[in-house]
Amino acid sequence: MTADTDLIFNEVIKILTDFTDNDELIQGDHRLLHDLELDSVKVMELMMLLEDHFDISIPLNVLPSVETVADLSHAIIKLKQ
Repeated sequence: MTADTDLIFNEVIKILTDFTDNDELIQGDHRLLHDLELDSVKVMELMMLLEDHFDISIPLNVLPSVETVADLSHAIIKLKQ
């Protein structure tokens, strides 16, 4: 991982830590819906928060390919390029 990639990944984890009720240490392979117990409403709120934080727009067609924390981080990295 590059420094920018690490920074984005760590920021995503920090946001998720503040966002989820799950007290478990968040890892890249954690699934947003199953492991972090986010429902569809929380996922949409999370996407809006991430868009504001990273100053990006996350297209809805990206969401089906985002299952894990790592997937989410990679999607944000691609959108920032």
